[in-house]
Amino acid sequence: MADGTNPRFDFSAPLPDIASVGAVHMIAVGGSGMSGIARLLLARGVALSGSDNNDVPVLEVLRSAGARVEVGYSPANVADVPDDAVVVISSAIHDDNPELVEVRRRGLPVLHRSQALAMLMADRSGLAVAGANGKTTTSAMATVALRACGADPSFAIGADIAGIGANAGPGSGEAFVVEADESDGSFVVYRPDVAIVTNVRDDHLDFYGTSQRLHQAYLEFAGTIAPGGLLVACADDAGSAALAERHAAAGGRVLTYGRSETADLVVGDEWAEGFQQRATLRLQGVDLDLTLNVPGAHNVLNAAGVTLALTAGLGLDPQQVVAGLGAFRGTSRRFEPRGEAGGVRVVDDYAHNPGKLEAAVRTGLALREGGRLVVVFQPHLYSRTQHAADGLAAALRLADHAVVLDVYGAREQPVEGVTGRLVSDLVPGADFAPDHDAALELALRAVHPGDLLLTVGAGDVTALGPRLLEALATGGSGEAS
Repeated sequence: MADGTNPRFDFSAPLPDIASVGAVHMIAVGGSGMSGIARLLLARGVALSGSDNNDVPVLEVLRSAGARVEVGYSPANVADVPDDAVVVISSAIHDDNPELVEVRRRGLPVLHRSQALAMLMADRSGLAVAGANGKTTTSAMATVALRACGADPSFAIGADIAGIGANAGPGSGEAFVVEADESDGSFVVYRPDVAIVTNVRDDHLDFYGTSQRLHQAYLEFAGTIAPGGLLVACADDAGSAALAERHAAAGGRVLTYGRSETADLVVGDEWAEGFQQRATLRLQGVDLDLTLNVPGAHNVLNAAGVTLALTAGLGLDPQQVVAGLGAFRGTSRRFEPRGEAGGVRVVDDYAHNPGKLEAAVRTGLALREGGRLVVVFQPHLYSRTQHAADGLAAALRLADHAVVLDVYGAREQPVEGVTGRLVSDLVPGADFAPDHDAALELALRAVHPGDLLLTVGAGDVTALGPRLLEALATGGSGEAS
């Protein structure tokens, strides 16, 4: 039963002091999040071993850094793991994994990957970013701005940062930026000094069951902020604003940002030119001129949250922070240009819930430059598609044309009657594509030179970008449907 609890882990339990941990073994170390944590552990001088079912290139990178990493899962891989070691697992690892069975037989502590991050953050000034939408970009913005201010933070977020080329890295400074994922309830482990909540929306109801439990989880997250710490909340989002009120009523320190005149940091005088966004941020009676080199009005809000968190929360100079935000060039799969061919620009985005999808589509509309916006969207998770079909369709109706793939199930088993047609049938003129080949053909038929083609979703739709560009380069575009 989905009730917002994770029976596999006790996220309220005290964590080991990183200085007392003799060694760490990581099961499924090759994943992007896990390998990032592995690099952070190695940088702290922790003896690291690990395993993964796939011989991905990052394994050799970890070996070069001093880790002992094996391909395939076997009890033999943990035979030399010392008794004072901690074992870290990805949420994708099942209880019958042979290494997990063996370390539990030996009585070694087993931690969720978020708990390993929390261990690393414990002696730093933590900034955690949560929210249904925008947390990856906001976390990355904070990392880039801190670097530009000379703060050299450690960081662990959900996508590679442009200009850094990694999603995690150690820093010599006191700050530690982490993207706090609410999907499995693990975001309560970080106990940050400062937290940003970009928005609170009904997502991950496959885990929480009800909206009420989801909102309560965010309140519990806010309650983990260190004594004297700061919650930075978006005043323009109803869920985030309600969280701010509840946290303040409980005695917590809260500051808000947004376009609302009642916010502590007010966004005003916005304008856009190509991939550049500009705005005035008014903070304590002072106007700050913000120039972002990434598109999308939603990114101005993200930058406003970062500005408030780094200044009021971590004590940095506002002018330096705003200048540092200008160095941000985006993250992988967040409105990422993939190329241009046949007069058609192709952009890829990770959006997978209604709010993210609407932001991506609106950004595309602002950048279509007289052409049309064609969106190829892949729904993610059967449960999300079932619960959010109306919202996903509403976002796609803003586009000039939409192609909807079938559902990318990820960790879920198929649900009878839940397909991409639940979304496409609600979008007038939209095409349903049962597979990538069909989506490729339909998209090529829809676009003209001068159009912007957007591939969107958290699944494997990203692989369509190179195929579309290749086909367009060889004259594969057809007539509009």
